[in-house]
Amino acid sequence: MTQFLASDWLPTLKEKLNTDDQYAEIARNWEGDMVCQIDPGGPLEIAVIYYLDLWHGKCRDAFEIENVEEKKPALLLVAPYENFKKIIKGETQVIQALLTRKISVKGNMSLLMRNVPTVLDFVRCCQEITDRYL
Repeated sequence: MTQFLASDWLPTLKEKLNTDDQYAEIARNWEGDMVCQIDPGGPLEIAVIYYLDLWHGKCRDAFEIENVEEKKPALLLVAPYENFKKIIKGETQVIQALLTRKISVKGNMSLLMRNVPTVLDFVRCCQEITDRYL
């Protein structure tokens, strides 16, 4: 278990995604990378931007980037820290957050909506590795 946005959070998530049999099965048809821009809010003073290369139930790569312009992902998710935190804590459902624009989505929205079980299981993996927050 790790703290959300700690230096070991993203590597821990990558390992979880690559070793979780349930995620591998549910996400077996997912083809697309993603950037998550976590904007300042609450205790977070500067944006944190994560790049994840997700492909057929595996995370081929995951790392922090300086600017969203560094990558051209299939999906760009942007929200303040507090909104991401509520999703990972299970206080807000991710699909509800997407539909109510608590998380903005740029890119292939149809990929996201065709793969709702994958999205939900990705969030489950985030929840299972996270036990603390900023």
